[in-house]
Amino acid sequence: MAALSPRHRPVQGENAAVEHSNPSSTPRALGLDAGGTQTRWAVAQADGQVLAEGHVAGFSALQLASGEGRAALHALLLGVAQAGGPVQRVAAGMTGFDAQQSGLVAELIADSLGVEASAVQTLTDIELAFHAAFQPGHGIVVYAGTGSIAAHVDALGAMHRAGGRGAVIDDAGGGHWIAREALRNVWRAEDERPGASQQLALGRALAAQVGGNDWAATRQWVYGATRGELGLLAQAVARAAHEGDADALHILRAAGAELARLALALLKRLGAQPVALAGRVFDLHPLIEDTLRAALPTPPARSTLPAHHAAARIAARGLCP
Repeated sequence: MAALSPRHRPVQGENAAVEHSNPSSTPRALGLDAGGTQTRWAVAQADGQVLAEGHVAGFSALQLASGEGRAALHALLLGVAQAGGPVQRVAAGMTGFDAQQSGLVAELIADSLGVEASAVQTLTDIELAFHAAFQPGHGIVVYAGTGSIAAHVDALGAMHRAGGRGAVIDDAGGGHWIAREALRNVWRAEDERPGASQQLALGRALAAQVGGNDWAATRQWVYGATRGELGLLAQAVARAAHEGDADALHILRAAGAELARLALALLKRLGAQPVALAGRVFDLHPLIEDTLRAALPTPPARSTLPAHHAAARIAARGLCP
Protein backbone atom coordinates (compact mmCIF):
# COMPACT_ATOMS: atom_id res chain seq x y z
CA MET A 1 0.00 0.00 0.00
CA ALA A 2 1.16 3.50 -0.71
CA ALA A 3 3.10 5.64 1.72
CA LEU A 4 2.86 3.49 4.83
CA SER A 5 5.05 4.27 7.82
CA PRO A 6 7.39 1.44 8.86
CA ARG A 7 5.34 0.44 11.88
CA HIS A 8 2.24 0.03 9.72
CA ARG A 9 3.76 -2.21 7.09
CA PRO A 10 1.93 -5.56 6.94
CA VAL A 11 3.91 -8.35 8.57
CA GLN A 12 3.15 -11.97 9.21
CA GLY A 13 4.01 -13.24 12.67
CA GLU A 14 6.70 -10.66 13.48
CA ASN A 15 6.02 -8.10 16.16
CA ALA A 16 7.01 -4.53 15.31
CA ALA A 17 6.78 -2.06 18.21
CA VAL A 18 7.31 1.64 18.65
CA GLU A 19 7.79 2.94 22.20
CA HIS A 20 6.62 6.50 22.78
CA SER A 21 7.72 6.50 26.43
CA ASN A 22 8.41 4.05 29.24
CA PRO A 23 6.36 4.94 32.32
CA SER A 24 6.68 1.56 34.01
CA SER A 25 4.86 2.60 37.18
CA THR A 26 1.64 3.86 35.58
CA PRO A 27 -1.46 1.69 34.96
CA ARG A 28 -1.66 0.67 31.32
CA ALA A 29 -4.44 -0.38 28.95
CA LEU A 30 -4.14 -2.32 25.71
CA GLY A 31 -6.12 -1.72 22.53
CA LEU A 32 -6.23 -4.33 19.76
CA ASP A 33 -7.44 -3.89 16.18
CA ALA A 34 -7.37 -7.39 14.70
CA GLY A 35 -7.85 -7.64 10.95
CA GLY A 36 -7.31 -10.31 8.37
CA THR A 37 -4.07 -8.76 7.15
CA GLN A 38 -2.53 -7.63 10.42
CA THR A 39 -3.31 -6.93 14.07
CA ARG A 40 -2.35 -3.48 15.34
CA TRP A 41 -1.99 -2.80 19.05
CA ALA A 42 -1.45 0.23 21.27
CA VAL A 43 -0.81 0.64 24.99
CA ALA A 44 -2.16 3.78 26.68
CA GLN A 45 -2.20 5.28 30.15
CA ALA A 46 -5.34 6.42 31.98
CA ASP A 47 -5.60 9.76 30.14
CA GLY A 48 -5.53 7.98 26.76
CA GLN A 49 -1.96 8.95 25.88
CA VAL A 50 -0.39 6.20 23.75
CA LEU A 51 2.80 4.85 25.30
CA ALA A 52 3.69 2.15 22.77
CA GLU A 53 2.26 0.59 19.63
CA GLY A 54 3.07 -2.01 17.03
CA HIS A 55 1.65 -4.77 14.88
CA VAL A 56 1.67 -8.54 14.62
CA ALA A 57 0.11 -11.12 12.32
CA GLY A 58 -3.49 -10.84 11.19
CA PHE A 59 -6.32 -12.63 12.97
CA SER A 60 -10.03 -13.18 12.42
CA ALA A 61 -12.53 -14.30 15.02
CA LEU A 62 -13.63 -16.88 12.43
CA GLN A 63 -10.46 -18.78 13.39
CA LEU A 64 -11.75 -19.33 16.93
CA ALA A 65 -13.75 -22.35 15.78
CA SER A 66 -10.58 -24.47 15.71
CA GLY A 67 -7.94 -25.31 18.27
CA GLU A 68 -5.31 -24.21 15.78
CA GLY A 69 -6.97 -20.81 15.50
CA ARG A 70 -7.18 -20.38 19.28
CA ALA A 71 -3.52 -21.32 19.53
CA ALA A 72 -2.71 -18.69 16.89
CA LEU A 73 -4.51 -16.04 18.95
CA HIS A 74 -2.61 -17.10 22.06
CA ALA A 75 0.73 -16.83 20.23
CA LEU A 76 -0.23 -13.46 18.80
CA LEU A 77 -1.15 -12.11 22.24
CA LEU A 78 2.08 -13.39 23.76
CA GLY A 79 3.95 -11.42 21.12
CA VAL A 80 1.99 -8.30 22.00
CA ALA A 81 2.64 -8.83 25.71
CA GLN A 82 6.35 -9.25 25.12
CA ALA A 83 6.55 -5.99 23.17
CA GLY A 84 3.98 -3.91 25.04
CA GLY A 85 4.52 -5.02 28.61
CA PRO A 86 1.96 -5.73 31.36
CA VAL A 87 -1.49 -4.16 31.17
CA GLN A 88 -4.53 -4.04 33.43
CA ARG A 89 -7.36 -3.61 30.91
CA VAL A 90 -7.94 -4.58 27.27
CA ALA A 91 -10.33 -3.51 24.50
CA ALA A 92 -10.21 -5.68 21.38
CA GLY A 93 -11.89 -5.14 18.04
CA MET A 94 -11.84 -8.15 15.69
CA THR A 95 -12.88 -8.83 12.17
CA GLY A 96 -15.34 -11.72 11.94
CA PHE A 97 -16.38 -11.21 15.57
CA ASP A 98 -19.87 -12.03 16.81
CA ALA A 99 -21.25 -10.95 20.17
CA GLN A 100 -21.87 -14.62 21.06
CA GLN A 101 -18.09 -15.06 21.13
CA SER A 102 -17.57 -12.37 23.78
CA GLY A 103 -17.06 -14.78 26.66
CA LEU A 104 -14.66 -17.02 24.77
CA VAL A 105 -12.60 -14.11 23.41
CA ALA A 106 -12.43 -12.43 26.83
CA GLU A 107 -11.23 -15.66 28.46
CA LEU A 108 -8.58 -16.29 25.79
CA ILE A 109 -7.28 -12.73 26.01
CA ALA A 110 -7.35 -12.79 29.82
CA ASP A 111 -5.44 -16.08 30.01
CA SER A 112 -2.83 -14.93 27.51
CA LEU A 113 -2.24 -11.48 29.02
CA GLY A 114 -2.71 -12.23 32.71
CA VAL A 115 -5.72 -9.98 33.31
CA GLU A 116 -9.22 -10.66 34.59
CA ALA A 117 -11.81 -11.60 31.96
CA SER A 118 -14.00 -8.81 33.35
CA ALA A 119 -11.27 -6.35 32.36
CA VAL A 120 -11.57 -7.30 28.66
CA GLN A 121 -14.01 -5.46 26.37
CA THR A 122 -14.75 -6.97 22.96
CA LEU A 123 -16.06 -5.23 19.84
CA THR A 124 -16.31 -5.85 16.14
CA ASP A 125 -13.66 -4.16 14.03
CA ILE A 126 -16.27 -1.88 12.48
CA GLU A 127 -17.60 -0.78 15.90
CA LEU A 128 -14.03 0.12 16.73
CA ALA A 129 -13.63 2.04 13.48
CA PHE A 130 -16.85 3.93 14.20
CA HIS A 131 -15.70 4.96 17.69
CA ALA A 132 -12.45 6.21 16.16
CA ALA A 133 -14.43 8.61 13.93
CA PHE A 134 -17.67 9.58 15.70
CA GLN A 135 -19.59 9.68 18.95
CA PRO A 136 -22.58 7.29 19.06
CA GLY A 137 -25.61 8.72 17.27
CA HIS A 138 -23.61 10.70 14.74
CA GLY A 139 -22.14 9.66 11.41
CA ILE A 140 -21.52 6.72 9.12
CA VAL A 141 -18.19 4.97 8.70
CA VAL A 142 -17.29 3.19 5.48
CA TYR A 143 -14.55 0.75 6.38
CA ALA A 144 -12.54 -1.02 3.70
CA GLY A 145 -9.69 -3.30 4.69
CA THR A 146 -9.54 -6.97 3.75
CA GLY A 147 -13.35 -6.80 3.75
CA SER A 148 -15.82 -3.92 3.57
CA ILE A 149 -18.77 -2.57 5.54
CA ALA A 150 -20.58 0.66 6.38
CA ALA A 151 -21.91 1.25 9.89
CA HIS A 152 -23.65 3.67 12.22
CA VAL A 153 -23.77 3.22 15.99
CA ASP A 154 -26.85 4.93 17.42
CA ALA A 155 -27.16 6.76 20.74
CA LEU A 156 -28.31 3.54 22.44
CA GLY A 157 -25.25 1.64 21.23
CA ALA A 158 -27.02 -0.43 18.56
CA MET A 159 -25.12 -0.86 15.30
CA HIS A 160 -26.78 -0.37 11.91
CA ARG A 161 -24.87 -1.86 9.01
CA ALA A 162 -24.67 -2.30 5.28
CA GLY A 163 -22.48 -5.01 3.78
CA GLY A 164 -19.75 -6.82 5.65
CA ARG A 165 -21.17 -10.30 5.13
CA GLY A 166 -17.91 -12.03 4.31
CA ALA A 167 -15.75 -12.83 1.33
CA VAL A 168 -17.94 -15.64 -0.02
CA ILE A 169 -20.99 -13.47 -0.76
CA ASP A 170 -19.99 -9.88 0.00
CA ASP A 171 -17.12 -7.57 1.09
CA ALA A 172 -17.31 -5.79 -2.27
CA GLY A 173 -14.68 -3.09 -2.61
CA GLY A 174 -12.40 -4.57 0.06
CA GLY A 175 -8.90 -5.88 -0.51
CA HIS A 176 -9.97 -9.52 -0.84
CA TRP A 177 -12.63 -8.57 -3.41
CA ILE A 178 -10.15 -6.44 -5.38
CA ALA A 179 -7.66 -9.31 -5.46
CA ARG A 180 -10.29 -11.85 -6.47
CA GLU A 181 -11.60 -9.63 -9.27
CA ALA A 182 -8.07 -9.12 -10.56
CA LEU A 183 -7.25 -12.83 -10.53
CA ARG A 184 -10.52 -13.66 -12.27
CA ASN A 185 -9.86 -10.99 -14.90
CA VAL A 186 -6.29 -12.11 -15.62
CA TRP A 187 -7.08 -15.81 -15.87
CA ARG A 188 -10.13 -15.25 -18.06
CA ALA A 189 -7.92 -13.25 -20.42
CA GLU A 190 -5.45 -16.14 -20.39
CA ASP A 191 -8.27 -18.57 -21.24
CA GLU A 192 -9.20 -16.51 -24.26
CA ARG A 193 -5.69 -15.62 -25.45
CA PRO A 194 -2.90 -17.79 -24.00
CA GLY A 195 0.01 -15.58 -23.03
CA ALA A 196 -2.16 -12.46 -22.81
CA SER A 197 -1.87 -12.18 -19.04
CA GLN A 198 1.85 -11.43 -19.17
CA GLN A 199 1.30 -8.70 -21.73
CA LEU A 200 -0.68 -6.81 -19.09
CA ALA A 201 0.80 -4.84 -16.20
CA LEU A 202 -1.89 -6.38 -13.98
CA GLY A 203 -0.89 -9.93 -14.91
CA ARG A 204 2.79 -9.24 -14.38
CA ALA A 205 2.17 -7.58 -11.00
CA LEU A 206 0.08 -10.51 -9.76
CA ALA A 207 2.61 -13.05 -11.04
CA ALA A 208 5.42 -11.26 -9.24
CA GLN A 209 3.54 -11.34 -5.95
CA VAL A 210 2.44 -14.99 -6.13
CA GLY A 211 5.85 -16.16 -7.37
CA GLY A 212 5.08 -17.36 -10.88
CA ASN A 213 3.08 -16.66 -14.01
CA ASP A 214 1.58 -20.11 -14.59
CA TRP A 215 -1.64 -21.50 -13.15
CA ALA A 216 0.20 -23.97 -10.92
CA ALA A 217 1.96 -21.14 -9.08
CA THR A 218 -1.23 -19.10 -8.78
CA ARG A 219 -3.29 -22.07 -7.61
CA GLN A 220 -0.76 -23.07 -4.97
CA TRP A 221 -0.48 -19.51 -3.65
CA VAL A 222 -4.17 -18.60 -3.72
CA TYR A 223 -5.57 -21.79 -2.24
CA GLY A 224 -2.88 -21.93 0.43
CA ALA A 225 -3.38 -18.30 1.48
CA THR A 226 -5.49 -16.97 4.29
CA ARG A 227 -8.22 -14.43 3.59
CA GLY A 228 -5.91 -11.66 4.75
CA GLU A 229 -2.96 -12.85 2.70
CA LEU A 230 -5.12 -12.99 -0.40
CA GLY A 231 -6.26 -9.46 0.34
CA LEU A 232 -2.64 -8.31 0.12
CA LEU A 233 -2.78 -9.01 -3.63
CA ALA A 234 -4.75 -5.76 -3.85
CA GLN A 235 -1.34 -4.10 -3.59
CA ALA A 236 -0.40 -5.68 -6.93
CA VAL A 237 -3.58 -4.30 -8.48
CA ALA A 238 -2.67 -0.84 -7.20
CA ARG A 239 0.84 -1.10 -8.66
CA ALA A 240 -0.62 -2.03 -12.04
CA ALA A 241 -3.08 0.85 -11.83
CA HIS A 242 -0.25 3.28 -11.14
CA GLU A 243 1.32 1.99 -14.38
CA GLY A 244 -1.91 2.85 -16.18
CA ASP A 245 -3.23 -0.71 -16.66
CA ALA A 246 -6.81 -0.32 -17.89
CA ASP A 247 -8.11 -3.49 -16.21
CA ALA A 248 -6.59 -2.55 -12.84
CA LEU A 249 -8.05 0.95 -13.07
CA HIS A 250 -11.47 -0.51 -13.91
CA ILE A 251 -11.34 -2.80 -10.86
CA LEU A 252 -10.37 0.02 -8.50
CA ARG A 253 -13.07 2.27 -9.94
CA ALA A 254 -15.58 -0.55 -9.38
CA ALA A 255 -14.31 -0.93 -5.80
CA GLY A 256 -15.03 2.75 -5.15
CA ALA A 257 -18.52 2.39 -6.60
CA GLU A 258 -19.26 -0.65 -4.41
CA LEU A 259 -18.08 1.17 -1.29
CA ALA A 260 -20.26 4.14 -2.22
CA ARG A 261 -23.27 1.81 -2.42
CA LEU A 262 -22.71 0.87 1.23
CA ALA A 263 -22.72 4.50 2.35
CA LEU A 264 -25.75 5.31 0.21
CA ALA A 265 -27.69 2.37 1.66
CA LEU A 266 -27.29 3.72 5.20
CA LEU A 267 -27.92 7.32 4.15
CA LYS A 268 -31.21 6.18 2.64
CA ARG A 269 -32.20 4.45 5.88
CA LEU A 270 -30.91 6.99 8.39
CA GLY A 271 -31.14 10.32 6.60
CA ALA A 272 -28.36 12.88 6.24
CA GLN A 273 -25.24 11.98 8.18
CA PRO A 274 -21.56 12.87 7.90
CA VAL A 275 -19.52 10.06 6.35
CA ALA A 276 -15.98 9.06 7.32
CA LEU A 277 -13.69 6.68 5.46
CA ALA A 278 -11.46 4.22 7.27
CA GLY A 279 -9.29 1.29 6.29
CA ARG A 280 -6.16 0.67 4.29
CA VAL A 281 -7.90 0.12 0.95
CA PHE A 282 -8.25 3.89 0.63
CA ASP A 283 -4.45 4.14 0.61
CA LEU A 284 -4.11 1.86 -2.41
CA HIS A 285 -4.96 4.36 -5.15
CA PRO A 286 -6.76 7.75 -5.27
CA LEU A 287 -9.26 6.41 -7.79
CA ILE A 288 -11.07 4.39 -5.12
CA GLU A 289 -11.80 7.38 -2.92
CA ASP A 290 -12.42 9.71 -5.88
CA THR A 291 -15.07 7.36 -7.27
CA LEU A 292 -16.76 7.05 -3.88
CA ARG A 293 -16.73 10.82 -3.33
CA ALA A 294 -18.34 11.48 -6.69
CA ALA A 295 -21.26 9.20 -5.78
CA LEU A 296 -22.11 10.76 -2.39
CA PRO A 297 -24.29 13.84 -1.81
CA THR A 298 -21.68 15.45 0.50
CA PRO A 299 -17.91 14.85 0.59
CA PRO A 300 -16.73 12.25 3.12
CA ALA A 301 -13.81 12.85 5.48
CA ARG A 302 -10.94 10.56 6.37
CA SER A 303 -11.02 9.10 9.86
CA THR A 304 -7.77 10.29 11.43
CA LEU A 305 -7.64 8.43 14.76
CA PRO A 306 -6.15 4.95 14.21
CA ALA A 307 -8.50 2.21 15.36
CA HIS A 308 -5.93 0.64 17.69
CA HIS A 309 -5.50 4.01 19.39
CA ALA A 310 -9.28 4.24 19.79
CA ALA A 311 -9.30 0.76 21.34
CA ALA A 312 -6.56 1.73 23.77
CA ARG A 313 -8.55 4.82 24.81
CA ILE A 314 -11.68 2.72 25.34
CA ALA A 315 -9.72 0.32 27.55
CA ALA A 316 -8.02 3.19 29.39
CA ARG A 317 -11.36 4.57 30.58
CA GLY A 318 -11.54 1.70 33.03
CA LEU A 319 -8.17 2.40 34.60
CA CYS A 320 -8.01 3.91 38.07
CA PRO A 321 -6.71 7.48 37.93
